[in-house]
Amino acid sequence: MSNKIISSIPNTITCLNITSGCVAIALAFAGNFTGASIAIIAAAVFDFLDGAVARALKAYSDMGKELDSLCDIVSFGLAPAAMVYMLLPAPASYASLAIPVCGALRLARFNIDTRQTNGFIGLPIPANALFWIGMAALWSQHPVAADAALPYAAMTILVALAMVAPVRLPSLKFHNFKPGRENNPRFMIIIMTLTLLLWIGIPGLAVAIAIYFLYGIVASFFTPAN
Repeated sequence: MSNKIISSIPNTITCLNITSGCVAIALAFAGNFTGASIAIIAAAVFDFLDGAVARALKAYSDMGKELDSLCDIVSFGLAPAAMVYMLLPAPASYASLAIPVCGALRLARFNIDTRQTNGFIGLPIPANALFWIGMAALWSQHPVAADAALPYAAMTILVALAMVAPVRLPSLKFHNFKPGRENNPRFMIIIMTLTLLLWIGIPGLAVAIAIYFLYGIVASFFTPAN
């Protein structure tokens, strides 16, 4: 297999990420929030795979890095924003615009910030998308009334701002699976998320991401950002 073909494999997987994100947007505007959520999760799988394949094939490239961010803003910024826009009554629905704006700022900062090699500063944009998948499931079951929409609009903006907040958060990528100071928070977050999913279903994703961010706030008091 030629080097040119090998180097194109990770970027092809990344393109499946943005394809899934576009499908999610279309489904969200069609009112199919379950389908949109599945498409966003598919995008997250491709987002994980492109990096894993790039490392396995040693097929890194500057283009791949930029392409990854461009795809992420669609799949994890615009797609969840489309769900929020459709599920919140106007004018509160316009708060959804904060999601892609803060997501773009978060990705741009991540690309140039050398402090985020082993963790994150601010809520990662895929985690933001998972939060909105949980909220979309909740709002689909219990629609938001127009006279109660303002607090949800404020929450939407606050969650978006979490992506650019100076809060340190652990990465969930394992270099090994040995228990210890580095991996214990990852194990706890994964176990907590699975427990919440079994307990309250898909809305548990929103609760899990909220706890993940609150953990970062508490931990930041002991390990402040540089």
